[in-house]
Amino acid sequence: MKKLILLITILFYGIKSFAFTLPADSTVKQSQPIDSLVKQSQPVMPVLDGLLLQVQGAITDSVRSGLYNQIAHEYLKYDSLSAKKRKLYQAQALNYTYKALHLYSRMHDTLGLRDCYNGLAKVYKSQKKYPQAKWFILQSNSLSRAKKDVPNIMSSLIVLANIKMEIEDYTLAMHDLDEVLKLSKANHDPKAESNVQENYAMLYSHMQNYTKATLAQKRHDFIEDSLLKKEEQAIAKTQDTLQTKKKFIQVSRKVYKSSSSKRIASI
Repeated sequence: MKKLILLITILFYGIKSFAFTLPADSTVKQSQPIDSLVKQSQPVMPVLDGLLLQVQGAITDSVRSGLYNQIAHEYLKYDSLSAKKRKLYQAQALNYTYKALHLYSRMHDTLGLRDCYNGLAKVYKSQKKYPQAKWFILQSNSLSRAKKDVPNIMSSLIVLANIKMEIEDYTLAMHDLDEVLKLSKANHDPKAESNVQENYAMLYSHMQNYTKATLAQKRHDFIEDSLLKKEEQAIAKTQDTLQTKKKFIQVSRKVYKSSSSKRIASI
């Protein structure tokens, strides 16, 4: 009986290891086993499944690159996952982002390239591979500067500053945040200014300058409160406008009905 149990155990583990091992001359893509593991970890993935099916039928680089990029973005949604699932998603995010990157590069699609650089920077930063993360976000920043795309210049500088904080390069991180603050004020972008103040608070906390960290956080909170009040005022104004229009329509209907009744009575 013991020999039978031992034999079954050996067979089970032998089959299991074979199932996850690709032979050297296999033509199956390396991404497939990971795709399978991801689906096992999260069975209901209709968006991702649909995109993977579309890729199989894509015949042009422009379509295929866009689909690869969309698939990569689905895999980039790993922040709230467990450590094991996060690693699987990160591996696939890198896999499909690089596939999209090669096609975008061939087509000289700078917007697509920038999007890929941002995705790669996120994954490498999450993996604490800071040289790679820094290199890719610098490429993104360079493309944004070439296009004079201020919002993306600021967002890439924020990511760059965060990478520098993690490697304790606080002076250069401060330089990046200072540039973002200057750009946010010059372009009258309070949301970006709020974001940079929050990152100042983070930086000063790393530097153990808690007084300045508190001041930066208060500035961030003040801007956020101001933006919230403006949003509430805009909603209230829209509602007032709608109520005024509604009353006008109701009065117009009453006047029309009244005039119609008089007309019928006179006939």
